[in-house]
Amino acid sequence: MNKKNEKVSVSGVAAVQAGQGSISRQMENDRVHKIVVTGLMAALCYVAFTYLKIPIPTFGGDMVALHIGNAFCVLAALLLGGFYGGLAGSLGMTIADLIDPAYVTSAPKTFFLKLCIGLIAGLVAHKIAHITDNHDSRYVFKWTLIASVAGLGFNVIMDPIVGFFYKNYILGVESSAAKIMSTWAAGVTFINAVAGTIVVVVVYMAVRPVLKKAGLFFHIQ
Repeated sequence: MNKKNEKVSVSGVAAVQAGQGSISRQMENDRVHKIVVTGLMAALCYVAFTYLKIPIPTFGGDMVALHIGNAFCVLAALLLGGFYGGLAGSLGMTIADLIDPAYVTSAPKTFFLKLCIGLIAGLVAHKIAHITDNHDSRYVFKWTLIASVAGLGFNVIMDPIVGFFYKNYILGVESSAAKIMSTWAAGVTFINAVAGTIVVVVVYMAVRPVLKKAGLFFHIQ
């Protein structure tokens, strides 16, 4: 009887270890998959800013642009989580800045702001609303919209503020000139945020069921 119990115990331990190994492999696969998709989303951010933007020259030779690059940052945050989304946006858009001489001085500011956009959108979508759980489409639509507005709304407020201090104190631009540049940036950033929010909501609501059906949808804790 003891030997029988011992065999059962050994079998139980083996089953638990096998289960743990399977979970560990699945987590590793998910991590690799997330890294790959993060790279893809970073590339989309880069392409959207580099090739799909409308550059607008401003006072003092500065440049702003109409673009939807930030939309892919938020979309990545909804699909992968805030950190991965922010990383995709900050890498893709920063590389775009570094390659373009007109925007190269904005690269550090870009990295910080895009990372924050992803983190904020991810916080709202996953820590507050848990949109990757089983919810009806109306709930998902509502919180996708709210998360997008939160992330891109942060950028509308902080981009001109950070831009002013960055230009004034880091780049040495005269205060009144930096203020004018930041005013232009605020208006353009607002337009980008409105367009970006529409893109995020439409694309996320379209790809969500497709990814679920294909078994490629991440459940974000």
